[in-house]
Amino acid sequence: MKNVDYIIVGDGYAAFFFAHQLILNGKSLVLFSAEKKGASQVSAGIVNPLVLKKFTTFWLAAEQIEFLTKTVAEIETYTGENYLIHEKIHRIFHDENEMKLWSMKTETEELKPFLNPTFETLDTIKNPFGTGEVNHSARLDVNGFFKDISTYLEEHEMLVREKFDYNKVTDSTYENITFKNIVFCEGMGVRDNPFFTDIQVIANKGHHATVRLYEKMNHQYTLKKKHFLFPLNDDLHYYGGTYDPNERENEIDEFKTEELKDGLAAFYPHDFEVVEVNYGFRPTVKDRRPIIGNLPDHQNYYIYNGLGARGILNGCYFSKELYEHIENGKPLMPEVDLKRFNK
Repeated sequence: MKNVDYIIVGDGYAAFFFAHQLILNGKSLVLFSAEKKGASQVSAGIVNPLVLKKFTTFWLAAEQIEFLTKTVAEIETYTGENYLIHEKIHRIFHDENEMKLWSMKTETEELKPFLNPTFETLDTIKNPFGTGEVNHSARLDVNGFFKDISTYLEEHEMLVREKFDYNKVTDSTYENITFKNIVFCEGMGVRDNPFFTDIQVIANKGHHATVRLYEKMNHQYTLKKKHFLFPLNDDLHYYGGTYDPNERENEIDEFKTEELKDGLAAFYPHDFEVVEVNYGFRPTVKDRRPIIGNLPDHQNYYIYNGLGARGILNGCYFSKELYEHIENGKPLMPEVDLKRFNK
C-alpha cells in the first residue's frame, strides 16, 4: 500500500501548478493524467495583464503576474528550465480612436503600469495606426512546461499515466493508494465526476492554427489584433484563439478556420499556409472566477476548476490559495469559494 498526502486528478494548469505547490512544500503526491490534450496543452500560453479589446485590466492582474514570475523561477530549480518567454504583446490599433483611448488610459493609476505610452510602427504587417506595447506581458513555453514537469513527476514516481476511475475510490483509498486529500483539477472533465455533479462550468471552445508565413517578420513580438500571432520555430507561427461559447461539437469547425484565416490576412498581407488547426474547451464560469472548495460529506475531496481563458495566471495564483486553505486553514476568497453558488 502506498501512502501519499495528495492525489491530483487532471493534467492542465490547475493540476500542474498545484503539484508544484506540493513539491515546494515537501508533500507526497500522485498525479493521475489521462494524457488528453485539453485546453491547457493547446493554449497559446499568453501572459497578459490586460483585456485588449477594451484596454482594461482585471481582478488581481498585477499580483498574478508577480506570482507567476516567482513560481516559474521555483520550478526552474528542479526542471532546469525557465518557461517564460519575454516577448511583449503589441496590440495593433484598428483606428485613430483606439490610439487616443490607449493614450488616455496610460494616465490612469490602474493602467499606467501596463500600457506603454510610446507607439511603434512595425514593418511586414499592416498597422497604419501603429501598435501599443503591453508592459509585463510575456508567454509561457506551453509544450516545455508540461513535458518537463511530467518527466520530473514520472522520474520521482509521482505520475500515473492513466484515466482516473471514480469507481475505485472509497473514502481515502484508491486501489493500493491511501491519501489524505484528493484534488480534482479536470477542466471540462468534471462533467463526468460523480462527486461534483452540480459544478456550473461552461464550455468555451477555442480554435487556433499553426501557420507558415512566407514573408519573415523582423521583430520578436506577440501581435494582437483579433487574435494572437507569435513565432514557434523556423517559419511556423501560432495564430488564435477564437471564443466559441455556443459550440459544443467535438470537431474542427470550418467556419472558425475561415475566421482565423480572415483575421490573419487582415494585418499580414503576404502569402501564408495553414498547416494545422486545433481546438480545446476552456472551462469557464459565469462570474469569471475559478471554483475552489470541498464536499460537505467528504471534507478531503476538493475541486479546483473554472480557470477560463486565463488558465496560466489563475492556475498559478490560486494553487497557492488552495494549498494554504487545505494545509493552514486559510479561508478561501469569497469570489472563488465553491460555496458562493449555494447563496
